[in-house]
Amino acid sequence: MKKIGLFFGSFNPIHIGHLIIANTMLQNSNLDEVWIVVSPQNPLKERRTLLDDQQRLELVRRAIENNYYLRACDIEFHLPIPSYTANTLAYLHEKYPDKEFCLIMGSDNLDSFERWRNWEFILQNYHLYVYPRPGSECCKLASHPNVTIVDVPMMDISSTYIRNQIRQQHDVRYLLPDSVYQYVSEMHFYEK
Repeated sequence: MKKIGLFFGSFNPIHIGHLIIANTMLQNSNLDEVWIVVSPQNPLKERRTLLDDQQRLELVRRAIENNYYLRACDIEFHLPIPSYTANTLAYLHEKYPDKEFCLIMGSDNLDSFERWRNWEFILQNYHLYVYPRPGSECCKLASHPNVTIVDVPMMDISSTYIRNQIRQQHDVRYLLPDSVYQYVSEMHFYEK
């Protein structure tokens, strides 16, 4: 049974930090693949700053096009909004009974995990691979048997920072994969 790490996010836009996390998880865990799940709407975030769903998915596809072990996933585009991880996991379990799904998340998400819908069910039934985030201390849930802390390089890069830099007409070419940088530039994404 293939073990799939689900890396959820807005990816608005996907950047090198996301790719380093995904690749490091593959190298330092027992995951066979990482699916980068583009979320149409995180219930804990505002939608007004989001690029169109299909455009964000295209950015992810371009970013990972040469990596067989990473997959762009649009599964939440076909589910009710806002997206709740518990609902997505139930749907994936039904659609892919031959795969074992795990979650990849930052320690900041683990800190707020008890605010998630059906968090107890998720924690009891799915493994969580957690990477450190700047300014976040791992909470009491870090000692749960279904939680594994994975040593990933800690970088303070965010999509919000990148969008703000683009709006200010600053060069972000080293924060994005080349193919993503070219597409964002050609399409004039995030300039206003």
